[in-house]
Amino acid sequence: MGYSRLINRNVTALRGRTSMRLEPELWEALGEICQRENVTLADLIKDIERHGHPGGRTSAVRVHVMKYFREAASEEGHVTAGHGAIDALADDPPSAWRMAQTTANASTL
Repeated sequence: MGYSRLINRNVTALRGRTSMRLEPELWEALGEICQRENVTLADLIKDIERHGHPGGRTSAVRVHVMKYFREAASEEGHVTAGHGAIDALADDPPSAWRMAQTTANASTL
């Protein structure tokens, strides 16, 4: 049997204590979210469950983490965080990401 990177932790969910298995990076991200939002892990998990997700609790947590940081990486999120506008970042030479975006935008015209 192969080695699993997943870490099993007990959490308090809507229906009481249970366990969840997540990658170490996701546990770290959850800790960052809790710190930024000034909530406990239990309160965050309960809130995620209240919003529901068809894939179950662990899937809902993964999706929530992705959405949370994706929103922070948006244009508005960058401005709010003081990172500046994404378009204002000068690439010399242009990054592969910017070239792909330009190509994608041109193909939708």
